[in-house]
Amino acid sequence: MPQFTHHIFICTNRREPGHSRGCCNADGSEALKNAFKMEVERRGLKPLVRANAAGCLDQCELGPTVVIYPQAVWYGGVQLADVPRIVEETIVQGRVIEELRIPDAKLNCKK
Repeated sequence: MPQFTHHIFICTNRREPGHSRGCCNADGSEALKNAFKMEVERRGLKPLVRANAAGCLDQCELGPTVVIYPQAVWYGGVQLADVPRIVEETIVQGRVIEELRIPDAKLNCKK
């Protein structure tokens, strides 16, 4: 089997309501992860593209957080409505969506 062209990790970590760092999966539904999995499947991108749940990606204040490897594209504040656009623009077209991208200077920095 060939290597993945893209591996999408979606934070599904949960914290107590009102936690100071926020929470990427507040309702526990994993809706964002499921939307990515469905969009990858719908577009026939499997098996070269894979979407997986991730534990805490330690970008909580900027979440919900998604990271795409091997390109190392970090997106923050991702909403369900962003999923088709991320798959089209970043996965299919190879373009970074700047308004969702977490700048390198903010990665691993607490607010």
